[in-house]
Amino acid sequence: MKKNRSTASGFRAFFSVIWRNPLSRIGFLILLAFILMAVLGPFFIPTLKSNYAARLAPPSAEHWLGTDMAGKDILLQLILGSRDVLLVAAYAASFAIMFACVVGIVSGLQGGAVDEALMLFTNVILTTPSFPMTMILSMVIRTSNPLAFGLLLSLWSWAGLAKAIRSQVLSLKHREFIEASRIMGISKVNIILYDVLPNIVSYIAVNFISIMKNSITASVGLMVLGLVPFKGNHWGVMINVAISQTGALLGSGSVTYFLAPVVCLMLFQLGSYFFATGLDEALNPRLRS
Repeated sequence: MKKNRSTASGFRAFFSVIWRNPLSRIGFLILLAFILMAVLGPFFIPTLKSNYAARLAPPSAEHWLGTDMAGKDILLQLILGSRDVLLVAAYAASFAIMFACVVGIVSGLQGGAVDEALMLFTNVILTTPSFPMTMILSMVIRTSNPLAFGLLLSLWSWAGLAKAIRSQVLSLKHREFIEASRIMGISKVNIILYDVLPNIVSYIAVNFISIMKNSITASVGLMVLGLVPFKGNHWGVMINVAISQTGALLGSGSVTYFLAPVVCLMLFQLGSYFFATGLDEALNPRLRS
């Protein structure tokens, strides 16, 4: 019972800090709108059907953002595509955080030859241009689902965070509470779970948002270039089709088809940045005090 009350109190404190910060509040509302659109939107949308009689129709009461070259409603495509976009980015950020935590924590705690080997590998990844390498891998590895696409994007997204986590661990490993845990014979796994991770969770959360934001940009870029044969209504596919098949950049009537996903991308980037401004304070009790 006390544990449940403590958890509820922690959630209240977290959201109170987010809500008190004007930028974080705006960012939270923007991200919440996108999450609700991605999670709930597809359940209320009927199957998209082509209607060539209404192709490239301008915005109207029936089609708020108009239609594409096949007569499909652009707004409905935007809502359906949001799930693919956010799912790919969430997978990419999750994999990248996992790789970074494993490498950074093990490197920082072990030290010696293990530290040198892991940091050498990390520096190689860090100094390799990420987007060109992702382009090459996307042409070699088939990414036909969000999970595979997210894993592909994460391969070059973890190195910088791993080095930062290692630095955090090095500053923590000689603190009194960790030394006490070692003297008491507590296992390294428990030290990591209960002593190290709670002290860097706010840093990890901020970087999760940042990696997710960058992964969305990268996934859209790869699809605009036509390097990822990903199926679905991803916003990158919409931009690709708008540019290559409807002449959106040449002043045709399909400019809304091009601008809709671009504006959504800009809003998501803005929301992520605003939300991250108060995330560190909300997750770190020392900053709140």
